[in-house]
Amino acid sequence: MSTASTFPFEIPFPEHLGVEFVRMEGGRAEIALTLEHRHMNSWYVTHGGISMTLLDVVMSLAGRSLDPEARAAVTVEMKTSFLQPGGKPGSRIIASGHAFHRSTTMCFCEGEIRDGDRLVAKAMGTFKYIKR
Repeated sequence: MSTASTFPFEIPFPEHLGVEFVRMEGGRAEIALTLEHRHMNSWYVTHGGISMTLLDVVMSLAGRSLDPEARAAVTVEMKTSFLQPGGKPGSRIIASGHAFHRSTTMCFCEGEIRDGDRLVAKAMGTFKYIKR
């Protein structure tokens, strides 16, 4: 497993999956994954758990980018809509997140996954800041 760019802090599970950190700043974040056979379901398209993991991580990163004192932004709730199959081995899917509102302890985010120009999934989530 090699990644083009490592996360700014350790996040073992997405690193294990081969997720690439792209960017995180100003309430926005982006990560990517080059799909392999191990990421597929029995229909040989991206497993929904992979998609949900990417959305969860990218929204948390987007929220965390707004609070430098946060040690983490943990998921309180998340809703995901799967719009179409998520890609086959060899595809590179991109997950992007946006924190659209925050308070002192919580942030509210949206995220999406694209396989090229195809919108694969969308999500909304609420995250609680864990302070240092």
